[in-house]
Amino acid sequence: MQLSPELKSFIYEHASDNTDKLLLQASRFPGIDIPFAVNQILARRQIKDKLPSWYAHEDLIYPSRISAEQCSSEYTALYKQKLLKGNSLYDLTGGLGVDSYYFARQTETVVYIERFPEYCEAARHNFAILQTPFIRVINTDVREIAASLKADTFYIDPARRNKDNKRAFALTDCEPDILQLKNILLENAQRLIIKISPMADLEETLRLLPETREIHILSVKNECKELLFLLENIPSEYSSEKVKIYALNLPADNQIPVFAFDLQEEKNTPLQTTDSIGKYLYEPNAALLKSGAFKLIAVRYGLQKLHQHSHLYTSSGYLSDFPGRCFIVEETFGFSGKLLKQLNKQIPQANLTTRNFPLSVAELRKRSGIKEGGEIYLFATTLANNQKVIVKTRKKINSKSKTGT
Repeated sequence: MQLSPELKSFIYEHASDNTDKLLLQASRFPGIDIPFAVNQILARRQIKDKLPSWYAHEDLIYPSRISAEQCSSEYTALYKQKLLKGNSLYDLTGGLGVDSYYFARQTETVVYIERFPEYCEAARHNFAILQTPFIRVINTDVREIAASLKADTFYIDPARRNKDNKRAFALTDCEPDILQLKNILLENAQRLIIKISPMADLEETLRLLPETREIHILSVKNECKELLFLLENIPSEYSSEKVKIYALNLPADNQIPVFAFDLQEEKNTPLQTTDSIGKYLYEPNAALLKSGAFKLIAVRYGLQKLHQHSHLYTSSGYLSDFPGRCFIVEETFGFSGKLLKQLNKQIPQANLTTRNFPLSVAELRKRSGIKEGGEIYLFATTLANNQKVIVKTRKKINSKSKTGT
């Protein structure tokens, strides 16, 4: 598996071409493996923004488009370096090798395990180019050797696609089945890190993984990307309510620290709601929303929650360190059918969001005629007294922190 000068030249000359047409016109390019070239073009498009340092290396090889689609971003891979325990790491489902590469920059011993031989071949090639040839590559299915492995930390990212190549979100639908492997792995390592779908249900996953000590929820540029469950052998009396949850929007900003809490803390926090909206409206970032710390957000930041099920917050004073987006409130409208028919005369264009509201964004646009875009942000939501409202706002730009926007 090599990139000849001719193949490299073809890939870069056709980087923005329609790949379906390239496949149909393969006969026009004798001597070029068009399916392989197209695969490289599509994979490079996948990693251009999330792995810019890899994208800059012209000689790297991508064994499949899926491997590039499902790999970690640089932001999340760098964060995961902090979660290692000890000096040895086994990446049990190596894939493209991004996590192995970044782990190798943090710990002494890294072993990459992958069942597909073409992935292993690409990994060896890429690790050499990236000057990490000391990463040991093993071509096997982890299920066949799990009992013989020993390391300080195991990392596993089960494939989240079923037999029909459709996305799988539940832990039990992923492969390999971590529920069958976890006991063996925990006997032979200090820590097991499991990466699961950001769509997975936290409560249900915790029920399946009672050995969990920490959960790290990572969003990138306000899109939830990874759920990381850290498992360790723990006493049988350990309660899931003591699990520490960390929510973070990357790239990390020193002005907005990690939001950390445990389930018991959220459970014991009083609900602070309001029937009115102050000067500022706050929308938590994607990681924080996924964490479920809805009551704690209000208490820690001195805010009022609009409703138990409306995950928006308000205040009269401005909070520059809020982990999410802040909006300046201009007007609040009581919701009615009549209002929708008239609102587009005053606001012909706006960004629409619904939170705990009976109508979807699409239905609101259809009934109001308000076009998408512009500088105005409309939030359709419900207050603590169950009043339905539409809040007209503009985004507050915080010069100190832009990662939550």
